Amino acid sequence: MSNPYSIYGVSDEAASLAFKAGEAVLPVFDKIEKTREMNQLRVMEAFREHKFSEPHMGLTTGYGYDDIGREKIEEIFADIMGAEKAYVRIQISSGTQAISAMLYGILRPGDTMLSVTGRPYDTLASTLGLTEKTYDGSLRQYGIGYDEVELKPDGTFDKEAALAKIDDKVKVVFIQKSRGYTGRRALRMDDIKDIIDTVHGVRKDIIVAVDNCYGEFTETAEPCSYGADICAGSMIKNPGGGIAPSGGYIAGRADLVEKVARHISAPGLGSEVGPSLGFNRQLAQGIFMAPHVVAECLKGAVFASAAFELAGIATSPSYKEDRGDIVQTIIFNDPDKLVNYCGKVQSCSPVDSFVTPEPWDMPGYEDKVVMAAGTFTSGATTEFSCDGPIKPPYIAYMQGGLVYEQVKLAVMRALS
Repeated sequence: MSNPYSIYGVSDEAASLAFKAGEAVLPVFDKIEKTREMNQLRVMEAFREHKFSEPHMGLTTGYGYDDIGREKIEEIFADIMGAEKAYVRIQISSGTQAISAMLYGILRPGDTMLSVTGRPYDTLASTLGLTEKTYDGSLRQYGIGYDEVELKPDGTFDKEAALAKIDDKVKVVFIQKSRGYTGRRALRMDDIKDIIDTVHGVRKDIIVAVDNCYGEFTETAEPCSYGADICAGSMIKNPGGGIAPSGGYIAGRADLVEKVARHISAPGLGSEVGPSLGFNRQLAQGIFMAPHVVAECLKGAVFASAAFELAGIATSPSYKEDRGDIVQTIIFNDPDKLVNYCGKVQSCSPVDSFVTPEPWDMPGYEDKVVMAAGTFTSGATTEFSCDGPIKPPYIAYMQGGLVYEQVKLAVMRALS
């Protein structure tokens, strides 16, 4: 067969392998499309139900009192997330900030947070006070305790170990849906429901909080729909649809969300303040586009998994597995191959395609990290990006892809 990708530096051998991978993933793509359709209908219905209109895309400045657009977007987002209330703000600049604010809002001195999915993502270590270096203002400094339970080797919830650690001081049980910089699988909603039911079966007053980053719209429901009390994430990941230029969210029980809002603004102000600064249109359009964009991300991840597996390179999850997030890992067992792959991702990006990523001491991480991210919005991992810590087994953590074709080309060039 002819190789139409040869002009992009793809070898005939890589093109042939990609063709086989493309054939193998067709049934998986069909499942992804069904999920996308259900999610898109759910999102459209929320916009219709709340009568979103042109005036809601206006702007406010200063205090942001009576921002009807901001309020409408938060009503819509709460419905989509299966929550009583949502706090969606352009002023939250990262998922780490949103999750950190969630924890500060709902924990008090003397409380303990129990993570039942192992050690949280690296960038939360400073918030929790887990690093060797003393970080002024950490939860630990405020007298808030931390404990953790690892998942079982198969990635499932270790009920016995968790129940043994739940005592009167445990106020929050924390769940991280995505894998972070680990080799474990992402949790799916059935896994999360099992944890929620177990915890609330012990004590209904325990708050189940979910780090939902990278997981939104990968399935047909979100954690609050399954009984989670609160969840948080970033608008420059899945729910911003590649359009939101910044932002984050907290969604869940109304009283808990308002506690977080009071932490972010001030007691007595809460969610009533916070100007939209003209970004309501981008936030709303991003939310509307999110199911479609997440489906593109999933297609790219599935194709990458199939192609690398055919080339004899280990991946997780396998292209045949059901997914709970948009992250695809490729296990290179070689630092040079990890760095080189990130370079190929960068070279297929619309922004800064001509630069080469190199490992560096990135704030919030213990190891040097190599990161490819030629994105329109800095740090937007729903756009195509790839990164990994320079430590064995030298895993590339690939995520995003506004368009499937971009991911496919990067994988083919790397295989060449």
